[in-house]
Amino acid sequence: MDTQVIVVGAGPAGLMLAGELRLWGVDVVVLERLPQPGRESRGLGFTARTMEVLDQRGLLPRYGKIETRDFGHFGGLPLDFGVVSGAHFGAKGVPQSRTEAMLADWATELGAGIWRGRELVGLYDNGDGVAADVTGPAGIERLDASFLVGCDGGRSTVRKAAGFDFPGTASTIEMILADVKDCDIRLRILGEAVPGGMVMASPLEDDVVRIFVCERDARPQARGTPPTFAEVADAWLRLTGEDIHAATPVWVSTFGDATRQVTEYRRSRVLLAGDAAHIQVPAGGQGLNVAIQDSVNLGWKLAATVQGWAPTGLLDTYHSERHPVGARLLMNTRAQGILMLGGDEVQPIRDLLTELVGLDVVSRHLVGMLSGLDIRYDVGPGEHPLLGRRMPHRELFDGANRTSTTELLHPGRAVLLDLVDSAELRRVAAGWADRLQVSTAVPYAVEADDQLANTDAVLVRPDGHVAWAAPGGGELSTALRRWLGAARDG
Repeated sequence: MDTQVIVVGAGPAGLMLAGELRLWGVDVVVLERLPQPGRESRGLGFTARTMEVLDQRGLLPRYGKIETRDFGHFGGLPLDFGVVSGAHFGAKGVPQSRTEAMLADWATELGAGIWRGRELVGLYDNGDGVAADVTGPAGIERLDASFLVGCDGGRSTVRKAAGFDFPGTASTIEMILADVKDCDIRLRILGEAVPGGMVMASPLEDDVVRIFVCERDARPQARGTPPTFAEVADAWLRLTGEDIHAATPVWVSTFGDATRQVTEYRRSRVLLAGDAAHIQVPAGGQGLNVAIQDSVNLGWKLAATVQGWAPTGLLDTYHSERHPVGARLLMNTRAQGILMLGGDEVQPIRDLLTELVGLDVVSRHLVGMLSGLDIRYDVGPGEHPLLGRRMPHRELFDGANRTSTTELLHPGRAVLLDLVDSAELRRVAAGWADRLQVSTAVPYAVEADDQLANTDAVLVRPDGHVAWAAPGGGELSTALRRWLGAARDG
């Protein structure tokens, strides 16, 4: 066997997954068709939940200072993300290329192999492993592995080769994206409905402006190359009356409103993550965030399966937990697409939603959905408010040192946080010491309404989600076996 896991695609999903696997010592090779990292960036920034996920691996400081903004939108309707504590619309001005470079450095530092200029041309699942035919500088070579994960985007070769069903709706409209310089243009950060379509103009770094142009009657085209900037400027002139032909194009691309999701995230030894598993209208830049979070959910489960300590069914929880998240993503982005791209017939719905967004309960619901902060997995019985949710950041003191719930997750292991200095809890947990970090600590301050109030202990999975809490969560050993497999002998 050449490697334990093959990851196809060196985008955010593939690089994040490679790093997560290497935290467990799994041999992983990332295959990327492009010979060099791309400099263009469809995604810009990331949400509060993705910031938390990156921070729990110690990666957030690699960006330096990050600015966020409280206001965002739902389908072009202004939305105050500040109604939810800790939420924001996104990190400002962080291009996807920068995130990919950071994740590539991290994965490489951990020992992942990133092979650029390699394209998957054949895939074979023999039940006991997978084989991949790959083109590269030496021609076609075959790689054998235990598992293969497709993180190769909306046109995924892996998805097609492995025969995943990909139902949904095809694109009905073509939208054009262009990054331009030397452009004196009125900014339309949240987008603006105009007769005949929708336009958007947002500032990027280095005096670059990103524009979106959508003419309502622009049907999808089978393009072999991106549109010319003259096409972009012509469309902008028709929709706005503004002439930008003299601007300098940096990048031009197209996208559509196709909405599709695979019926299963795993077929035997082949899995999918990110846009390979779901494509949607790029409303609010959610795709990058869901992709990274897919990989964090999958990484430790796949590592456990490769290394032989996974309990029965653990790898299947990747589908059961992340497929509903993907379906919810498609639902909200499709709704936003109708609001942003629809004509006068949609105006009554826009007017009604404008009223509803003014209600805090509605704003909180939409913010939780768009940011991913409302995600809660089914982890078993119990009434504790943290069960299934991601463990919130809390400053801790272990009697000698200051730490935090976020810092405890840096190594990528499960964490048992013992808040009452219980020798019995530590005795039970000892059988999982190779997969579990035990920390006896107390929060610096716990308010009466804090979710950790009156809590004795919590078991946090490697992906940061709470799998067990006491009191009221049943036997700790039962939860440990469910998520971390059998205790080691001795």
